[in-house]
Amino acid sequence: MTVVQHPSLAAGRWSQLSLVEQLANVGSEVERALTWQSKKNPEYSRLAFLRSLELLGLTIADPRHRRRLKELTRLREALLDHFLGDNAYGSTEKGWRAYFFAFGCAASLKRHKSV
Repeated sequence: MTVVQHPSLAAGRWSQLSLVEQLANVGSEVERALTWQSKKNPEYSRLAFLRSLELLGLTIADPRHRRRLKELTRLREALLDHFLGDNAYGSTEKGWRAYFFAFGCAASLKRHKSV
């Protein structure tokens, strides 16, 4: 049995977030995983990566994103390849940071507009 790291999100709060907000949260965990990896702390990196997979799994399971299912599952595949595989896709730390940075900025703009 898998321990849920984000119980309130898994209980339904995740579906209240937009896709941009969801991916910004996934990106936060990926950022943590990359940071711990660069600090030579594989256990903390692994835990952050597992949290990112959990959040990405909730995003993939969100019925609102059926049209984007291929992209989301490819994202999961590329993340798994980078962190656990042979990095056959040749992804880089810089590339992952840039990819998720855009979602973080967009989510921040949305949050500040609604205030």
